[in-house]
Amino acid sequence: MNDHIAPPGMLLRMLEGRAAIEASQLMLQFPLLRLQAKKGRGEPVIVLPGFMADDSSTAVLRYFLNSIGYKSVGWGLGVNRKPMLSLLPQLQSLLDEMVAKHGQKVRLVGWSRGGILSRELARDTPEKVARVITIGSPVKGGTGASNLGPMVQRTTGLSSAAMSALLRSRQQVEIKVPVRAIFSKLDGVVNWKACIDDMSPDVEHHEILGSHVGMGTNVDVFRLLPRLLKDNG
Repeated sequence: MNDHIAPPGMLLRMLEGRAAIEASQLMLQFPLLRLQAKKGRGEPVIVLPGFMADDSSTAVLRYFLNSIGYKSVGWGLGVNRKPMLSLLPQLQSLLDEMVAKHGQKVRLVGWSRGGILSRELARDTPEKVARVITIGSPVKGGTGASNLGPMVQRTTGLSSAAMSALLRSRQQVEIKVPVRAIFSKLDGVVNWKACIDDMSPDVEHHEILGSHVGMGTNVDVFRLLPRLLKDNG
């Protein structure tokens, strides 16, 4: 695994400002996207936010999923900033509740760091997870592959090397559920190369055009999700 992936350069970081334009484009196309989307049948979905974000950041995405027939919820844990392993027990409890309530496996959708958490939750309990969809989520390169790396290290108290070592240790166990990874080569926060999963046995990669900050309201993401959430996605 390559632990030497540089963060995106200055130009891509500057282009993150186009997230507002992406949100406007989504609003214009929202009715058509809903009409064309493959419909769910009440399947449960947990949507996890990115680093330093909370459920408000995924509100539009969850509204869309619910409007096309899924039963999606946020993670309900406030701002995503604690060390990841400390969050897994609480997420496990939420997963257990969803399985008990709906009587079926749960789909996990995670944006950025939320995708990393989704993968680790699926790694630990594949019998409860139908599939994982990550959106701009780094799976290698440590915190050095992201422009948020220094902030993550300060917040969690873990160095990039320590985080990489921890991830390598957990990766000794494969993720046995389908993984669908969405990434953008225009991502100004996470180097897209860090989002390429060359470890999981059942993984697909789907490239979109857009910023990292705007992925929660990106037309390409909303067009892809309904297909990727289906068992034959």
